[in-house]
Amino acid sequence: MALVRAPRFYLDQALAVSTQVELPAPVAHHAHTVLRLRQGDAIVLFNGRGGEFTARLAGTLQADVIGFDPIEREPCLRITLIQALAASDKIDWIIEKAVEIGVARVIVTAALRSAVRLDPVRAPRRLQRWRELAIAACCQCGRNRLVPIEATASLDQALRAAGDAQHKWVLDPAAPHALAPAHAQAPDVALAIGPEGGFDPAELASAEQAGFVRIALGPRILRTETAGMVAAAAWLALNGEFSAQCADQGSSIR
Repeated sequence: MALVRAPRFYLDQALAVSTQVELPAPVAHHAHTVLRLRQGDAIVLFNGRGGEFTARLAGTLQADVIGFDPIEREPCLRITLIQALAASDKIDWIIEKAVEIGVARVIVTAALRSAVRLDPVRAPRRLQRWRELAIAACCQCGRNRLVPIEATASLDQALRAAGDAQHKWVLDPAAPHALAPAHAQAPDVALAIGPEGGFDPAELASAEQAGFVRIALGPRILRTETAGMVAAAAWLALNGEFSAQCADQGSSIR
């Protein structure tokens, strides 16, 4: 018989065992109206500060916190994804899947060849939506640490924001280098992904000046929404993310 997991919800507040918490209206609506949960049903709560809490619904807007599990599901290494602006549905998908795969941080940036522009007036609302998508993805995939979602007005700003990574790569189909096992065991990586038309040559030059190395992902040209996911998943695999040893290390993160 398949294991049925209790629904997970994010609460931006302190949580403690043997307490009763008030559920925010959107969480309560999702639990009772969308999922049709009832009083006494088991749920899981997390606040992004590590670990997760088991709880039971105690009413329409309340839950009794009954246990704590310090489990962590973060990767053994940290990946910062610098993603050039693309169509709204593509960026939404990229953020959701990046969180599921294990990316630690996402920076959405304007690029010269981006088919869309981030309107300064609408930017805060778009950023809030992306952060909500990241929270929802954490609820779905079991991560107990929130993934920061940021936005920059230029690629140069994004490159500087990720400048402390041990390895920095910009994807370019014409690059002379490839993602190879020889790069393994780097704990902190930044990946820069261009828009639908790729980065402009001037942007590639700026990335190289900032210490980013151009790499290619095989002989096929990937779409912008595919490239970052493939690169992140490949890098995690090269570093043993899907092995038992890495899983044990990830469970010990605090």
